[in-house]
Amino acid sequence: MRNPREELSSYTAEMSDPVSPEIEALLKEDRSFAPSEEFCRNAAVNDPDIYAKAAKDPERFWENFAKELEWIQPWSTVLEWNPPNAKWFIGGKLNISANCLDRHVRTWRRNKAAFIWEGEPGDRRTLTYFDLYRQVCQFANVLKSLGVKKGDRVALYMPLVPELAIAMLACARVGAVHSVVFGGFSAESLSDRINDATATVLVTADGGYRRGAIVPLKQVADEALEKTPSIKHVVVVKRGFGDIPVHIKEGRDHWYHRLMQDAPYDCPAEVMDAEDMLYILYTSGTTGKPKGIVHTTGGYLVGCYATTKWVFDLKEDDVYWCTADIGWVTGHSYVVYGPLANGATVVMYEGAPDWPRKDRLWEIVERHGVTVFYTAPTAIRAFMKWGTEWPAKHDLSSIRLMGSVGEPINPEAWIWYHLHIGGGRCPIVDTWWQTETGAIMITPLPGITRTKPGSATHAFPGISTEILTDKGDAVAVGGGLLAVTKPWPSMLRGIYGDPDRYVTQYWSRWGREIYFTGDGAKKDDEGYYWLLGRVDDVLNVAGHRIGTMEVESALVDHPKVAEAAVVGRTHEIKGQALAAFVTVKEGITPSEALADELKRHVAQKIGAIARPDDIIFSADLPKTRSGKIMRRLLRDIAEGKALGDTTTLADPAVVAKLKEQYESSEG
Repeated sequence: MRNPREELSSYTAEMSDPVSPEIEALLKEDRSFAPSEEFCRNAAVNDPDIYAKAAKDPERFWENFAKELEWIQPWSTVLEWNPPNAKWFIGGKLNISANCLDRHVRTWRRNKAAFIWEGEPGDRRTLTYFDLYRQVCQFANVLKSLGVKKGDRVALYMPLVPELAIAMLACARVGAVHSVVFGGFSAESLSDRINDATATVLVTADGGYRRGAIVPLKQVADEALEKTPSIKHVVVVKRGFGDIPVHIKEGRDHWYHRLMQDAPYDCPAEVMDAEDMLYILYTSGTTGKPKGIVHTTGGYLVGCYATTKWVFDLKEDDVYWCTADIGWVTGHSYVVYGPLANGATVVMYEGAPDWPRKDRLWEIVERHGVTVFYTAPTAIRAFMKWGTEWPAKHDLSSIRLMGSVGEPINPEAWIWYHLHIGGGRCPIVDTWWQTETGAIMITPLPGITRTKPGSATHAFPGISTEILTDKGDAVAVGGGLLAVTKPWPSMLRGIYGDPDRYVTQYWSRWGREIYFTGDGAKKDDEGYYWLLGRVDDVLNVAGHRIGTMEVESALVDHPKVAEAAVVGRTHEIKGQALAAFVTVKEGITPSEALADELKRHVAQKIGAIARPDDIIFSADLPKTRSGKIMRRLLRDIAEGKALGDTTTLADPAVVAKLKEQYESSEG
């Protein structure tokens, strides 16, 4: 059966047929859960009027958070808004690395654990704030010795090890712009991102662990480096094993540990303007080229700091674990910058959640006494499938607050999470936000929000969101398109090197003052938001955004493929899976072997996360008379649904044939 959320999302995208009463009934969730009196009493926020206070003067609201941070020079103006361009904390000078480290090192937090790290094989390290400060200063000096200056771009392609966070903070310390590329991306994806940012230094590792296997990152990087003329130096972290060959190119490649040996432990933090660029992070778009999302220093830090503090209700003795990889924005904001700005103790784990057994995460929670746990619905659905016996083996009573991120969570997964991980006692913060927003936008506040399974509840105080129709009319109750109607501190400042695309992509649907999120949503009669997924040609696979055009381009790049169309279908674990409809060139015979070859080709071009689950061969693709591929029908076929209207097809028989082929391929 098709996921009703996806069905409503598809209707929203088409903006045609009304939502059926059956779907509305499925989406209606009557259960609700209030935080305990004890939790409310001790919560960071327990004033329900905070929303009205923030709405009355949002600039002052954000300014109050900014005042809790350390500024070298105060700002003169909180916000300058020239739609669609915003500047926050104008004239303010600060350094984000100093805010995450120096101001803690000067207090008792100096000897508090900053990172508790576990490698997949079981190796462990703990870095105090003083340890982290010294190593960040050392690597900042290393970057300087390699000629890195303020404004230069540095690419990071690493496993989930402390050195990745150290490299990010060192870049921020010297004013360099970091561009983290997820360690699961291919050589071509890495080279594309390096070239777009014209990075001069690449920091990578010999390898990393994943499900007991070694991911040879340096080998992949070497392949990418054949096409990256801007790179002058490569720094290689030795992960700790010597059983993979590592090619070192003299003069270009340097071992991290050797560079660090003689680097001084002190490095003054560069004075950064609030609007100086902090990082570029690439995300999938509706065209084949990934977008380099730009975030700046002051507003981004304020947004991450505020949301981490309030959404996760952080206390000094909390042990906080966000399971995201730092290669994604969740890791930037809620593994590194937000928690460290708050002086938190952060757990970091390198490997897979089911290695060597399906209780690896619960083992870590028990061993380190994790109190705040933040993960993705994809992971929760996998936990459900594996069974309750795995978490039941461990004492999870330390957990007091849980979160969800990356995609809408279905009520069944929410309830399972509540009962079997939280023991029925912990508030759940189901959060919505994006790479572009920089920080959480819609979320419960755990001390005051009555939660509903599957709903992200309300916009964070100081954030203005609405549901709009395609024409821009506000929807008080019902479904439509999610929009952000006022600027916010952590908002993206552009697409790197492409200001026109920035306007077209995000600020043109309803005019330049309203941000188009690309997500469908509905609001119930109590004002709660229910996120329904993407309404553009970007799919959410296991919480990762993948552009259909990227995958189609990779498929058509194969010499045997003439045409391809990629759509999403419901997947019980990943939320969405990729289904590719492929037309091969004249003289090529479709086969199971060719389907496997095409899947491998996509993984090689983009990365394993973009590997299609299904390849369906077709003599032709269903198109309108104007030549547009009818993706709605392909989605219906991939979902196994009865077909809708085909009267606009050039050859309606194509659809019937496709449906027949798909059903036979499913077995």
